[in-house]
Amino acid sequence: MLSRLFDLMPGLHTLLHYERKWFADDLKAALSVAAVALPVAIAYAQLTGVNAAVGLYSCVLPMLVYALFGTSKQLIVGPDAATCAVIAAVVTPLAAGDSFKHWQLVVTMTAMTGFWCLIASKFKLGVLADFLSKPILMGLLNGVAITIIVGQFSKVFGFTFDEKYLLERLGGVPTYLSQTHVPTLLMAILTVGIYFGMKRLKPAWPSSMFAIAFGAILVWLFNLGQFEVKTIGTVTGGLPLFQAPEFSIGIIRELVMPALNLSIVSFVSMMLTARSFATKNGYDIDADKEFRALGIANFASALSQGFAVSGADSRTAVNDANGGKTQLVSIIAAVIIGIIAVFLTAPLEFIPSAALGVVLIIASIHLLDLKAVWQLKNKDRQAFYLASATLFAVLFIGVIPGITLAVLLGLFQFIRIVMRPSDHILGVDINGVVRSLDTTDKAKAVEGIFIYRFNSPLTYFNSSYFKRRLLEQYARQKDDIECVIIDAVPCFTHLDLSVMAMLADLDQIFRKRGVRLELAGRKRQLRAWFDKAGIKSGKEGIYIRSDLYLALRVNKRKRAVTQAVESEVENRKEV
Repeated sequence: MLSRLFDLMPGLHTLLHYERKWFADDLKAALSVAAVALPVAIAYAQLTGVNAAVGLYSCVLPMLVYALFGTSKQLIVGPDAATCAVIAAVVTPLAAGDSFKHWQLVVTMTAMTGFWCLIASKFKLGVLADFLSKPILMGLLNGVAITIIVGQFSKVFGFTFDEKYLLERLGGVPTYLSQTHVPTLLMAILTVGIYFGMKRLKPAWPSSMFAIAFGAILVWLFNLGQFEVKTIGTVTGGLPLFQAPEFSIGIIRELVMPALNLSIVSFVSMMLTARSFATKNGYDIDADKEFRALGIANFASALSQGFAVSGADSRTAVNDANGGKTQLVSIIAAVIIGIIAVFLTAPLEFIPSAALGVVLIIASIHLLDLKAVWQLKNKDRQAFYLASATLFAVLFIGVIPGITLAVLLGLFQFIRIVMRPSDHILGVDINGVVRSLDTTDKAKAVEGIFIYRFNSPLTYFNSSYFKRRLLEQYARQKDDIECVIIDAVPCFTHLDLSVMAMLADLDQIFRKRGVRLELAGRKRQLRAWFDKAGIKSGKEGIYIRSDLYLALRVNKRKRAVTQAVESEVENRKEV
């Protein structure tokens, strides 16, 4: 019973076996994480379009839940720039300016994201962590970062964008700059100065929190509201109260696919962070359990009226840099943020919007890595094209279509690899080891035998390509080929009747040419599949050998016997 509980909640095992010597490091890390998470949560609430308290709610329960259900000891979950940008892009048009409806749509989309994560975990889809390739994710995050940076310029300069899309906003920059509100811009410049001053003098201190706090103190002391310096306004604290949605159920249809996209992107991004810190600290994480933990964390956020969360790389890095050892860091940090959210929200209303804009721009700049995208051009041109296509899609057609395109690109990339994989002609080296034939001449072709390997599972949509490639490669060989051997291990992974029919066609083609067709490997499976498909094996059909080496030995003996018989016949003719 206890083992099942630990399997469900891996973090509980660590907490029940907690060592006292870890506490000092965990407490220090928790205080640092809370100090960084507070201003970021408030800023991301502004980005999402909801009250600042909602950002705090989005930290507390999700962090507590992940501490129990997650398998990473260092990962901190919470609001994320990309996640919030996606939610805002989906919800803002649907809410049509109604702030209450906007908030409820955010909560609903968060719950739906959690639902998709739990479904994925149930069906063991943790492999989706590898679905969006690194180049695609690089393009996506760079596009989102640029979109956020441009969007926050309105808060820094004190104007409001009328356009929805990035290109139109950039086109109107000269007009907007003429509308700059000087007191707001001065506040933003001051925030930048405080932030980088703290970074220089006290690198370990939470610069974002000090910069925002300093701006709030100035607004309170000098009543800067009289100069039209905008603040985040009244923050309704206290315990979150669950409220059933009051909008049309039909709107939920508009959230289904965006929530699915968001769950995939959030999970992939989270796994990149979790895996990197797990590797650094010498332990493994379970992708399927991480999917479940992310789903439960999003449900917890929705239950507490918060918005969608993901793995927070900056806060995780702070945790690790301060020596955090266990999931207790998340629990302590969540309690601190929870106390502020319930009892100490009154001072938050003085936080200037310009300061939050600066914090979001700085956070987005950390996401920005255009140099890495450009470097792909020399390392892997195909990866460069994928990253660039995703980046420009996000910039030109918007965040949601860009993410949809990124998911489709990941799918198409996989399909392309499966449909048009690499293939090899095999030979034998001087030690008798089977290996690919290449320009090094380390291996030689076996006389009279053609060995072919197809590096992808065979299925209905690549069987025709397999047949074409095999015949093309065979046509380039000498005319003395007596046997064609296919390495069955990498390509025959499951029963597909289209593949079986294709094999029967190949057998007929080679028989007409006086060539034997043999499959090497997966002997028991292939015989069962042949029986189901009605294909003959052995002398009347396709030979099936246990492995490549056995197939080579058998065919070499046959060739030797045939050559001996032919030699004997020739000798008799001469006599």
